[in-house]
Amino acid sequence: MTADPTTTEHSVAHGVFAIERTYPNVTPQRVYEAFATEAGKDAWFSGPNEAWDIVERVFDFRIGGRETLKGRWKSGMVTEFDATFFDIVPGARIVYAYEMRLDGRKISVSLATFEFKAVGAGAKLTMTEQGAFLDGYDDNGSRERGSRDLVDKLSAWLEG
Repeated sequence: MTADPTTTEHSVAHGVFAIERTYPNVTPQRVYEAFATEAGKDAWFSGPNEAWDIVERVFDFRIGGRETLKGRWKSGMVTEFDATFFDIVPGARIVYAYEMRLDGRKISVSLATFEFKAVGAGAKLTMTEQGAFLDGYDDNGSRERGSRDLVDKLSAWLEG
């Protein structure tokens, strides 16, 4: 779906944020595998279980591969995450670009970078995201909040 070319009200707003977490008893490889394996990603990357049901999930982790996650909220709204992997350094870095849709309408395109580093006997995760929010979709920090919620789910899984 592309923007309606007959509409003159096109806009873009930009946002950048970073999230860091340190895991004193978890190896960088384990944190990386939470992103790089389907079982790892399934454990934490989804909407809230009580309010959201998975409709489609595709996971093809390789440079040029795609990841798709589509879900339906109890309200009926459908959200879609569709990513393409551009850079993978095993155990160290993942870079992908993704678009988000609400009920089929593209609301954003983002570049996300994940870095995994050893810190003592543990690991440090750094996530940096640069987003372009489209045609009146006023993010107002909701992407960062949602990403922090997902990283909190990841942390609970890694430390649990």
